[in-house]
Amino acid sequence: MYKIIGNDGQTYGPVGAEKIREWIAQGRVDARTAVVAEGAAEWTFLGLLPEFSSELAGAPPVIAPLKANAVSANGTNGFATAGFICGLISLTCCCGCPFNILGLIFSIVALVQINGQVHKQSGWGLALAGLICSVVSLLVSFGLALFQLAMTPANVHWHFDAI
Repeated sequence: MYKIIGNDGQTYGPVGAEKIREWIAQGRVDARTAVVAEGAAEWTFLGLLPEFSSELAGAPPVIAPLKANAVSANGTNGFATAGFICGLISLTCCCGCPFNILGLIFSIVALVQINGQVHKQSGWGLALAGLICSVVSLLVSFGLALFQLAMTPANVHWHFDAI
């Protein structure tokens, strides 16, 4: 005699082995159904009992496909958000370093992480926008530094007299 826990969480039984075989044939129970034999101390799985191995030796159980929203449950990559914010600050506020360097690093890390995952996170566009803003800010900073260096007269000598 056996007791089982059905898919609805209810306990059924005690029932005999023939009834269990009937339920296997009907698809009401499978190898993962929890069962306890009369006199046994612990619950086990139906597939682990040798007396039902021939009935359960068929095709493996069907696993339900992932739902469409399961992939988007990963959320937005945090590095993508950080890269975008740093890139935007460096470009719009003319802050330059360190925000353009941080935006560049965060955006590259985000793109590598997003492209390397099986279940992709969102944020690829944010990472790309952060990368573009950071590169533009970096180029503007270098251009301004070169311009300032070029406009400094060559004959200017800086003297710092001791007071």
